[in-house]
Amino acid sequence: MEISASTRLLAVIGDPVTHSLSPAMHNAALRALGLDAVYVALPTPADALPPVLAALAVVGGSGNITVPHKEAAERCLARKTDLCARVGACNTFWTERGELVGDNTDVPGVLACLRQLGVDGARRWLLVGTGGAARAVAVAAAELQAEVHPARGALEPEVAINATPLGLKETDPLPLDPARTERLSAALDLVYCRGGTPWVRALRAAGIPAHDGREMLVQQGIAAFGRFFPGHAPPVEIMRAAVNRALRA
Repeated sequence: MEISASTRLLAVIGDPVTHSLSPAMHNAALRALGLDAVYVALPTPADALPPVLAALAVVGGSGNITVPHKEAAERCLARKTDLCARVGACNTFWTERGELVGDNTDVPGVLACLRQLGVDGARRWLLVGTGGAARAVAVAAAELQAEVHPARGALEPEVAINATPLGLKETDPLPLDPARTERLSAALDLVYCRGGTPWVRALRAAGIPAHDGREMLVQQGIAAFGRFFPGHAPPVEIMRAAVNRALRA
């Protein structure tokens, strides 16, 4: 891919962000479709978020927001979708007429993952976390008319979801002890890492079906790609293969 003055810039913004596989996933999609664009990672401390987003708006940039900036990014937008406003957090943005527009594609990502696990009909969810990703989980639960309980308040949950960064490091404590959830049908960890997160490995060892965040990344990425390039169908299998390949490397 040759980069020129006409190449469109896309970026994932976070702190930390070097672990993100969004560049690998989206660049694979861009190459497959022959689009003149490049996707990069921009490590951005909290105080730099507003000027970085403002600069991207000036150059017509688009991209994604990851931890810990999703809620702060929502306040930097000129316009936002109804879903973004409901969540109070932005993970996807693009530029229209020099203004930043934001959406939240974490919600459809969560819904798609739970459908794959076969538990989108579950009515009792246990949620670990309170940030932007947790807000998206709560809105997803509302769409399915499910009850959401915090980690210490759930009674016999059917689904458990980790919406914290726990698991990025092998030494992190587990978000929830699998032994505490005797009737759990399935679990979703929004974190991903090579070999699977310690929590997902522990859940599977206990016989509980669980997905880590790689499919969540793909599903929210599919929705985001539609915002970045509305005239192009996202190459789903190429995006999924790029993520899986990066996690095997």
